[in-house]
Amino acid sequence: MKRRALLLASAALLAPLARAQNAERIPRVGYLFSFVRSQGEHLWQACRQGLRELSYVEGRNIVLEPRWADGRHERLPQLVAELVRLNVDVIVAAATPANQAAKSGAGRIPVVMVAVSDPARIGLVASLVRPGGNMTGLSLLTPELSGKRLELLAEIVPRLKRVAALMNPENRRTHDLFLDETRTAGRALGISVEPQLARSAAELEPAVKAALGDGAQACIVFDDPVLWSYRKGIVELAAKSRLPVMYGYSEFVDEGGLISYGPHRPDLYRRTASYVDKILKGANPAELPIERPTRFELFVNLKAARSLALAMPQSILLRADRVIE
Repeated sequence: MKRRALLLASAALLAPLARAQNAERIPRVGYLFSFVRSQGEHLWQACRQGLRELSYVEGRNIVLEPRWADGRHERLPQLVAELVRLNVDVIVAAATPANQAAKSGAGRIPVVMVAVSDPARIGLVASLVRPGGNMTGLSLLTPELSGKRLELLAEIVPRLKRVAALMNPENRRTHDLFLDETRTAGRALGISVEPQLARSAAELEPAVKAALGDGAQACIVFDDPVLWSYRKGIVELAAKSRLPVMYGYSEFVDEGGLISYGPHRPDLYRRTASYVDKILKGANPAELPIERPTRFELFVNLKAARSLALAMPQSILLRADRVIE
């Protein structure tokens, strides 16, 4: 009896200490990026900025665990498993391949998605209003922009009849949506759209050559973390091949590309912090609606247009958020 009384007394003394230690535990958040770190550092910094705006200080009241696949999608399941072993409280996953890996391997850990085209249509969540499960976050809404991108390209390239679509076969589920949307818009405009595949830097030049051999007058690069990571090479190939190209990300235009139209991505990455904050405070991700982009940008590079002997229509220049001379 004395031994039992001693054990009960010890437990009573240790219980407040255990509760205090649990209360003082610093939350740990994992970040899973599909793309090459050197190319996506500004997006990682946008995530961190969003947390700072909500009074999170790294090492004091939050610990961040970034992981980078560096354009190799086959590494994503391994990186998810690593974050699970670290017992992170939340995983922020960027782009569709990373979110698919997180859905398969994260178990019950809440996942905040960002830069996913249409999470409901590709099966990541039940709906945008009530995601269900353990995933929520921000949608890119890019499939709905595909038609607009083709329309803009048709305004720039005279008598446009044939367009190549550069796709990553490892992101096929999303890119099939893009292709359907683009082809639907193309039928209304009298433009055929034919896919060309590239999953690595070595496959870019053969894809562009195949597009030209197929009679493509222009190209659209579908949104993809790997293709985005190789944007400098894609822009150089387009210039060398004298091929007008529409991009979804403004960074391509910064590298010398012709035109881009899409959501302002750093803003989306910054806004992941609000989801992390809500989940850490007890919100259920199944009940947090998925946000849509609210800010879209049209970037135009007049230097690239001149090199292609294209006259940029005044109607596009007046709508552009940024014009590079």
